[in-house]
Amino acid sequence: MSLLIEKIRQKICDEQFESSKHAVDQLILRQVKVQEIREAIANGQVIEDYPNDKYSPSCLISGLTQNQRPIHIQCSYPDRPLIKIITLYEPDPRQWNDDFTKRRNNDDES
Repeated sequence: MSLLIEKIRQKICDEQFESSKHAVDQLILRQVKVQEIREAIANGQVIEDYPNDKYSPSCLISGLTQNQRPIHIQCSYPDRPLIKIITLYEPDPRQWNDDFTKRRNNDDES
């Protein structure tokens, strides 16, 4: 999956991306700046892969902004002319491990 994140990073760096209406709504609702998406993808990693996603193959990236804000970004594979940012959110520490890369099992909660 390292090749996948490298291709995504390159497209983001080259401004070859767009956001779904849902992602734009989430940017506003969660007060996330587009620059923070760039930062999180630049240092992030693919943590979940959805090759059979409903509309087109996509993946979930976990990364930190320059201010160490964790963000998850679901985006399309880079084989499209423009990467589509599908959704984004700040991961809930109750649902994710300490570095926000693996979902917690319900058994893990005390």
